[in-house]
Amino acid sequence: MFKRIDHIEVIPQDLARAMKFYTEILGFKIKDRLKVEAPPLTEVVYLELGGTVLELLGVKEAASASANPWQTGYRMMALEVADMDRALDYLAGKGVAVTWGPVTLGSSKRAEIQDPDGLPIELRQW
Repeated sequence: MFKRIDHIEVIPQDLARAMKFYTEILGFKIKDRLKVEAPPLTEVVYLELGGTVLELLGVKEAASASANPWQTGYRMMALEVADMDRALDYLAGKGVAVTWGPVTLGSSKRAEIQDPDGLPIELRQW
């Protein structure tokens, strides 16, 4: 009945800044971009990485996200990396700081970064 996660939605404060981060730093590709007339929604951008879609919603006067990482709701998305050390070196070169980790969890490694709006992104090496 249920096949897969189709996409994840994110509402950034600055759509252009978020698109630049996800495409130029994390390697997502623009799948589609649509202007929308459904206030406060103004634009929808679909970004794809490895068959997974991230939907960025352009919203007029979007409210800031909560600073509490332990609030009820979705906590973060996770990106699988081939080599944690190489990924972290690459991100450091792009000015993206590690906010937590890396730590070894059994046979995997885990670290966290943030997008330009401070939304957490887990990095996982299996």
